[in-house]
Amino acid sequence: MGKTKTSMCAGCHGIPGWRTAYPSVYSVPKLGGQHADYLVAALKAYQSGERSHPSMDGIVGSLSEQDIDDLAAYYASSYSGPVK
Repeated sequence: MGKTKTSMCAGCHGIPGWRTAYPSVYSVPKLGGQHADYLVAALKAYQSGERSHPSMDGIVGSLSEQDIDDLAAYYASSYSGPVK
């Protein structure tokens, strides 16, 4: 189920070595292989306002709890190895 929601993530997190310049320059973290509990906690922190990023704030507003659980499970099981 989580794979059907990944298009909103792939624009940044699906590009190996991607760096964004807004609001400041930083490397976008890879999601595949992260622990599901960490991903759930991070997404919920964006929803609550505990964490903030302009792109993430807009995306998490459209996610249900089930979406968050599904995305976390998908990315936790989709490790593709180190980026070369």
